[in-house]
Order: sequence, then C-alpha cells, then structure tokens
Amino acid sequence: MDAFSPTIIRCGHVLAVSRSPKRSVRASRATQCFAPVAAVDARVLILGSVPGQASLQAVQYYAHPRNAFWPIMGELFGAAPECPYPERLQRLQRHGIALWDVLASCDRPGSLDADIDDATIIVNDFAKFFDFHPNIRRIVFNGTMAEHCFRRYADPQQSSHIAERWRLPSTSPAHAAMAYREKLERWREALLH
Repeated sequence: MDAFSPTIIRCGHVLAVSRSPKRSVRASRATQCFAPVAAVDARVLILGSVPGQASLQAVQYYAHPRNAFWPIMGELFGAAPECPYPERLQRLQRHGIALWDVLASCDRPGSLDADIDDATIIVNDFAKFFDFHPNIRRIVFNGTMAEHCFRRYADPQQSSHIAERWRLPSTSPAHAAMAYREKLERWREALLH
C-alpha cells in the first residue's frame, strides 16, 4: 500500500491516511463498532458504548479477560467465557438478548470511555434496528457512558416504544469500584426480572 491510499479498514479501525505526497503521512484512528448480535425476536438489548482495544483485536464483544460481562452471562445464561464465542452469542440469542453498541464510530485512543472525542461520534442507526427488532421492550446500558451517549445522540423518538431502560454498572475492568458479586446481582435483576 502506498501513502496515497485514502482509507484502510483493519480490525475494527478505520485508518485515515493523508493523501498529500508533500506532507508526512498522518493517521487518525476511528474505532468502529461491531454488527449487532440479535435474533428477530429479541426482547432485551444490551448496549455498550464502543468496543475496547482487546475486543477490537479479538473481533469479539467484551473480549478483555478481566471484563466481567461473559462471567456474568455465564452465571445467568450459561454463556461463560470457556464456551466458544459463537456458542455464547447463540445462548444469549436463545434467551432473547441482543448485543450492540451505541456508537457506530468515534475517535478514542485506548479503551477508556472518558477518552472518547465527542466531536467524532457517529451513532448507530437505532430506527432501522428497532424496525427489524420490534419485540425489544428493554434496553440495558452497560455503564454510564453507554446510557449518556444513547440519550444524547440517539433520537429519543426512535426508542419511544421501549418500556424499560436500565443503567447497570459497567462490566469493564476499569470499573473496579464495585465488587463482582454486586455487579452480578444488579445484572441478574435487570435481565431476569
């Protein structure tokens, strides 16, 4: 590839490269979300903000080994980290659970939500998603940033039919203020009530 290539897509990133031959090649990374994981009859949508570096490298939702998401899903639905990734996704879908992220893309160095550059945010197309998944009645936000971005950037009218919204403690290892057992109980209450 030469320095004049406009865009390279790799592992969840868009690497924008300067097309000017007289300037040094400058690059900025835009983190891209994954496609939603959702059966047509999904009833609950779990929303994160945008994938972290470990997830982008593994091309899997919640791939960081210290993220509590899959251990919690293992205890609630048998979708434990030891199961192959496709099987975990199937188990969630069989229980009416869908996964996605609020942001389609954004600039964020590293994995911390606090480092998201608000000026670069592009939100996912929730109107289309809800058209294809009309049975969703509950949104569960995996952490404060997911809820904040959804409320700020997603059109509230697109989700007016959603009866319940739960902001849960982030499963990220960066949210270490809450013990695993407490996170598990909060997630259990939101997903199994």
